[in-house]
Amino acid sequence: MSISRNVLGVGLLTALLLQAGCSAFGSGERRPVATPSSDELLDDLEEQQSGRRPSEESTIWDLFQQREDQGQIGAVNKYIWNAALETLDFLPIETVDPFTGVIVTGYGTPPGGGRAYRATVHISDPALDARSLNLSMSTRSGPVSASTVHAVEDAILTRARQLRARDGKI
Repeated sequence: MSISRNVLGVGLLTALLLQAGCSAFGSGERRPVATPSSDELLDDLEEQQSGRRPSEESTIWDLFQQREDQGQIGAVNKYIWNAALETLDFLPIETVDPFTGVIVTGYGTPPGGGRAYRATVHISDPALDARSLNLSMSTRSGPVSASTVHAVEDAILTRARQLRARDGKI
């Protein structure tokens, strides 16, 4: 019984010392909090009520407004995205993230081929440009040759340009 009281007493004493030690490191001086003036608060309130707001602020309703470039969603070009999905449609999709522009596929065999491939596509820019597309491919035995990767990249970019041209004619 006395051992549990001693343990309890030592625990409480340790907690009190820790609390006292924490306050010893502070400067002890309190600084005033910077708050906007009443005029600034009233101006902000009037802007909110009148519907005017600074251009850098946005709301959920901004998603439904007409955008300048319809070929872009966040940082991903929709033509490259769709072209990559169409070109690599023989590969089973494991993961897609249209907001970061990543498509990860599993192993699949192309039509008329005998070797299984796996691909990871990263679309890093909203521009319809070769720099926007990063592709890595591998087989079960290791990485694929650079010429094969370039051929698939060219096929994806060609299909993306075809999709863009088709949309331009509508």
